[in-house]
Amino acid sequence: MIKKGDNVRFLNAVGGGIVTRVDENKKMVYVEDADGFEMPMPERECVLIIAVNKETNFPIKDFSSKKTPTIPAPQADIKQPEPELKQPEPIIETPEGETLTALLAFFPMDIKQLQTTAYECYLVNDSNYYLYYNIINGENDQWKSIANGIIEPNMQELLTEITKEDLNAWERIRVQLLPFKQGKSYTPQPVVDVNLRINAVKFYKLHSFTANEYFDEPAMLIDIVSEKENQQLSDVSPEEIKQAMFQKEETARPRLVKRQQIPDVIEVDLHINELLDSTVGLSNGDMLQCQLDKFHTVLAENKNRKGQKIVFIHGKGEGVLRTEIEKLLKTRYKTYYFQDASFREYGFGATMVTIK
Repeated sequence: MIKKGDNVRFLNAVGGGIVTRVDENKKMVYVEDADGFEMPMPERECVLIIAVNKETNFPIKDFSSKKTPTIPAPQADIKQPEPELKQPEPIIETPEGETLTALLAFFPMDIKQLQTTAYECYLVNDSNYYLYYNIINGENDQWKSIANGIIEPNMQELLTEITKEDLNAWERIRVQLLPFKQGKSYTPQPVVDVNLRINAVKFYKLHSFTANEYFDEPAMLIDIVSEKENQQLSDVSPEEIKQAMFQKEETARPRLVKRQQIPDVIEVDLHINELLDSTVGLSNGDMLQCQLDKFHTVLAENKNRKGQKIVFIHGKGEGVLRTEIEKLLKTRYKTYYFQDASFREYGFGATMVTIK
């Protein structure tokens, strides 16, 4: 009977290794090869390898458990190498991101109960700039900061939750933004300091929450920069407006370019016959490694596409590929969200990953 620690080779496949664990119920053994890769194999397809003494032709017994323990000699203090600091991922800039775009987004926590539900408020930074932000509200010169901090380029950040009782205080808020870039030259952007008036009645109307390019769920969006421009126009005197009407040259207003829509779902078929024209000469481990290489490549290509959904079709089979993918998502890609893909479309054979 094969047990943990035995050296085996495969009966119907090339390869072998050391048994790391045994599933007696399923009659399966898990074998680790020379490269450290663990593969499941039926016990009946594994042959136990026993070391033999060439002179006596008898098996060599293992007395390693009876060896006299040795006491290690004292060693001088060895300076442990300092762990390498993980370098932050570079900020990927886009031409349209040079136009400062920042928004407030409001989500009902229960859209079916608009009369009683609470709301979440997000700050959306759709630009190439870091933003120092400060959100305050109040009245009669009695103001308090609701949220403040720094938000990275092309990110969304939850600011606070708003209860039904707090909605009236949100009818008058002030937003302050200071754009900047880190470690590079850039064109300074004007500081944003704008007073916003939000009609609380909008929170109780379903049509106030609409589909948008930033979130998967309907939201009520308020463009902070546009509100600032509108306020600046309202502060212009009638004399200045009249003078501007008679000017010969007109200054073109910068065009805001919308960011390209992220595809709803990317499908990646990991079946080996979809990845390779031929599998002749390849072991099960080789084919599994090819599938995992494709998995890594797709995630690397989409790592900066926040909110992108990717469906990896791995099939049901014995579950080896599925198990390895879940193991990687829980360790190397633990910041990503994953779940079983739609059963109606893929059965039990697919996993959907959302880039966060």
